Amino acid sequence: MVFSGIPFLYFFLPPLLGLYFLIPGKFSWGIRVKNLLLLVFSLVFYAAGEPKYIWLMLGSILAAYVFALLIDRVSKGRGILLAVSIGISLIPLLFYKYAGFFTENINAIFGTSIPVLRLSLPIGISFYTFQLVSYLADVYRRRVPAQKNPLSLALYVSFFPQLIAGPIVRYSDINEMLDHRTHSFEDFSAGAWRFTMGLAKKILLANTLGELCDLYRNSADQTMLFTWIYAIAICCQIYFDFSGYSDMAIGLGRIFGFHFIENFNYPYMSKGPAEFWRRWHISLGSWFRDYVYIPMGGNRVSLSRWMFNILTVWFLTGFWHGAGWTFIGWGLYFAVFLVAEKFAKPVIDKTPDAVRRVVTLFIVMISFILFDAANITEFARNVGNLFNFGNLVNAETLYYLRSYAVLLVLAVIGCTDFPKRGAKWLAEKSPAAAVIQAAVPAVMTVLLLVCTAYLVDGSFNPFLYFRF
Repeated sequence: MVFSGIPFLYFFLPPLLGLYFLIPGKFSWGIRVKNLLLLVFSLVFYAAGEPKYIWLMLGSILAAYVFALLIDRVSKGRGILLAVSIGISLIPLLFYKYAGFFTENINAIFGTSIPVLRLSLPIGISFYTFQLVSYLADVYRRRVPAQKNPLSLALYVSFFPQLIAGPIVRYSDINEMLDHRTHSFEDFSAGAWRFTMGLAKKILLANTLGELCDLYRNSADQTMLFTWIYAIAICCQIYFDFSGYSDMAIGLGRIFGFHFIENFNYPYMSKGPAEFWRRWHISLGSWFRDYVYIPMGGNRVSLSRWMFNILTVWFLTGFWHGAGWTFIGWGLYFAVFLVAEKFAKPVIDKTPDAVRRVVTLFIVMISFILFDAANITEFARNVGNLFNFGNLVNAETLYYLRSYAVLLVLAVIGCTDFPKRGAKWLAEKSPAAAVIQAAVPAVMTVLLLVCTAYLVDGSFNPFLYFRF
């Protein structure tokens, strides 16, 4: 089950909301009953997509629960307990996501014929595994006490808004909210608006851009102009797909009284690769910083060790996204530019901001062509097509340009903060501010109806981060 689907929108969410807000929250037992309801619905949500793997997730939660209690209570051997508990948490991820990749490469290198396992990837395993690891590490560091209620820990890990696509929520950020949170009409309305906008980004923008990208992949004549159109479209599709899902998750969390961290902050407005990664998938970047990069020494080490730390973190970042050499190459690609940016900082600081933004956009665009490629050969061909002046344009390219021009312009504008700033001005300072604020429910209703029409029509509705 995904948020951008009829079953979730009309058969899962409405009864949950009705039951949840029927439970009085002013009594001490109210939050406990609400939590139990959320846990049950979260497990149903997961089981609707992966019924055979729900026990894997529950087993991982149980193991983390027991080990965290032990780590919290003992004074000796805590490091060993942490290592064992993290190892147990990572085993399912390594097995289901990477076993086939490792086997294929061993066979290729050593000429063996070990059978390659073709396993379906449990939904959300990359996200909930990282949440468990961060929880265990924070208990070890005495940043948070071990959760004594197994149901509360299970809700933290399996809570459906962030279960399958993040953001990667840290236990330290919501442990108080699990037992003590408030609900208000303001939170509900803000959460509903955020969810609706995320849904529109996903269905109306990301999905339609995905159709354009598929047209390029299936084209027999990939002209230079068509390749540039594809490059812009794939960057926008990935952004709207994942940021839209993050918006929906953050909005749903707020409806139920949880305040999740932001996961995207207009990354395509960045002036360098480092700034891009402070704005893109913020929860993942901060996770690797706090649980891998800093424990390895961060930048407070020798130059050679710092470069090793950077390469390791970005190798793992790429590998987290997928078991393939294109993903590893994607991570190392950014590592190279992050190192280069540090060494070239005196020159970069003197470069006009507009130039820095354009260069950063080009670097990121090439990275997402690699991210989307099935293999290195396809990536090299697509990059070559960007500069193939001998095959500039044809009738097919012009047809698709006319058909998708408005969408591409809207998508590019939507990647900036201009719509947000404009909407804020209209709602707060324009002469018609009161009217506009009153019209928000109507706008939400229209967007929901339009998105529903797209879904009922059976429109293209992939979810890129489902594989992670």
